[in-house]
Amino acid sequence: MRWSVIDLFCGVGGLSLGFERAGIPISAAFDNWQEAITVYNENFKHKAEMLDLSETEEAIRRLSQYAPNLIIGGPPCQDFSHAGKRKEGERANLTRSFSQIVANLKPEWFVMENVDRAQKSKAFQEAEEIFRENGYGITKIVLDASLCGAPQKRKRFFCIGHKNDCDDFLAFSLLSNMNKQPMTVKQYFKDDIKIEHYYRHPRNYTRRAVFSVNEPAPTIRGVNRPVPPNYNRHPGDTENPAKVRSLTTSERAQIQTFPKDFIWKGSKTSVEQMIGNAVPVQLGYFVAYCIQEYIQKN
Repeated sequence: MRWSVIDLFCGVGGLSLGFERAGIPISAAFDNWQEAITVYNENFKHKAEMLDLSETEEAIRRLSQYAPNLIIGGPPCQDFSHAGKRKEGERANLTRSFSQIVANLKPEWFVMENVDRAQKSKAFQEAEEIFRENGYGITKIVLDASLCGAPQKRKRFFCIGHKNDCDDFLAFSLLSNMNKQPMTVKQYFKDDIKIEHYYRHPRNYTRRAVFSVNEPAPTIRGVNRPVPPNYNRHPGDTENPAKVRSLTTSERAQIQTFPKDFIWKGSKTSVEQMIGNAVPVQLGYFVAYCIQEYIQKN
């Protein structure tokens, strides 16, 4: 199949890189975050451009030149995420914008990614209705990245659409290709990680903060802080907090399955946020691989 693919809300390109690794080249990418676009453009041959995707009519006008047969993207999730306010706001409207762009450009395929709780939102329900009105069969699934080749318990909701197909068309491929056991940090890094335990700053201190490399990492978030001097050991911590350190920026990026040589630019705070906001590369690869497999079998 000859692909023409655009990545919306591309960030630094986790989804783009995963799709390209699976043999689906990206034609162009778009976001409204200049720092992330700068990093994206350091790492891909095609270019990411600034575009306010909430301005739907202008976005459709600019994107139509690519005549995409696949649109991928992860609308910003802060209004849906566990770390957010758990109240739908302006960013949730970008989920609607994504569906309106799909409805107008009419690609054969689309892939929309978000946090697991997004599927219960009013914004997604409205988007799903738009997809169905425009003739898409839909597969909805929450994927655990640790079962898809990434060493991280990161659960993400995927809505995958295919024109004139039945619902759940991709479910068998997705479920049959999942690993039976979660991938641990140690399994992914092999001998490249020299620690046994590490600190991941919790959202609140009722949660544990020290983890073993012999388990999947918790979700990589947009903050990375050292162990606070007054941190009291949680019963679930795998080691004495005084004996561990936080993960480095590079280690966090690799847990998101970005390659070691991926180029990061910007302040430490911005880079940590970019890493935390990204789709794990391997998770993007997994979804793209399943799409390729489905096409080959059908």
